Amino acid sequence: MSDFSKRELAHKVIDRTLKAPVEETRELLHRDGELKPGLGKVSGVIALSLGFLSLLGVLAFHFPQYLTTPDLRHKYSVDVLRQLLLVALLIAGGISLGNLILGRMRNINLVAFAMVIVATALGGSRVPVGNFPEHTPYIGLDWFILDLLGSTLIFVVIEKLFPLYKGQSLFRKEWQTDLKHFAVNHFIVGLALLVVNFLLHHLFGWLVRSDFQQTVQHLPFVPQLLLCILVADLAQYWTHRAYHEVPFLWRFHAVHHSVKTMDWLAGSRQHMLELIATRVCVLAPLYILGFSESVMNAYIIVVGFQAVFNHANVHLPWGPLKYLVVTPDFHHWHHASDDEAIDKNYAAHYAFLDYLFGTAVKSTKKFPEKYGVVGDYMPDGFVRQQMFPFRGSTKPTE
Repeated sequence: MSDFSKRELAHKVIDRTLKAPVEETRELLHRDGELKPGLGKVSGVIALSLGFLSLLGVLAFHFPQYLTTPDLRHKYSVDVLRQLLLVALLIAGGISLGNLILGRMRNINLVAFAMVIVATALGGSRVPVGNFPEHTPYIGLDWFILDLLGSTLIFVVIEKLFPLYKGQSLFRKEWQTDLKHFAVNHFIVGLALLVVNFLLHHLFGWLVRSDFQQTVQHLPFVPQLLLCILVADLAQYWTHRAYHEVPFLWRFHAVHHSVKTMDWLAGSRQHMLELIATRVCVLAPLYILGFSESVMNAYIIVVGFQAVFNHANVHLPWGPLKYLVVTPDFHHWHHASDDEAIDKNYAAHYAFLDYLFGTAVKSTKKFPEKYGVVGDYMPDGFVRQQMFPFRGSTKPTE
């Protein structure tokens, strides 16, 4: 065989074993629409997702001081995480290998299986974790993995069981952009918390009164939690309303409102500066009043759940409860671009605040007809949306 023939054969092998799987995987990640069952696409996507997250999990075990969140390290069980990682590797490996044997979506499953092999070669679920320094710069890779897995398992199931729009695909248009928002918001959690804590202590520390905080902390748990949520939502309401009514602030908030399809991932689309500013404004009164640690932990769970759930593609018979608390039906109207929905439904937890302040949506229609900013002027893509508020001219608030 001539040297030319050998090189040509080598190129063909490389194209078939490396380039083709990578290119097909990239193409898959740029698509949207429904995945048709029976072709190996659904199982292939599951294997690819679990393989990728498992590989990230192994890296987090190798470099916990840089890739894990300090607040979470002391709360979850490493043994349980090892078991979850092992199960994910077995599922991803089993599905991808089965599809390869059956010849279904070979390139996609080849990439998934390769990730499982690499993760296993790096130690898999048996990576030893010794002592490591605590106070190091970090990104919240563990928080990203756990929240993405948990949110997907919980909210995708809820959306499929109780959908508002029954024909809506899981991989709807612009899902890639919102997943990037989701990832970045989780990765910069350390930086965001650092900035928020710095601003809280330096801007509002002088307002703290220990005797008053002691009084608040001695309230029973449930009344204290309800008060905490009310105080936070009052701050959220007026901050949120300012984003809509002050043109300069709207430039940042328009990023969040540019979502044209509502689902559990839609709430992740947010400008990073708005994320930090809103947290400062909402947490400031809670910091000053000094709610107990247990109440703050419960509040974080409540706000974390509602932030995702209220954007979800979900419809349930809420009855009179819809006038008391914020539901997906209520918050969907806030994201609508229907005329009667503009600058309405600001509350994040207690719907009665909008009825109290006269900003609740009044419509004869059961559900909104369209979502997004009026005029649809927001560019797609994470970076372009982060740069949008700093452009020379932007559309005014609707």
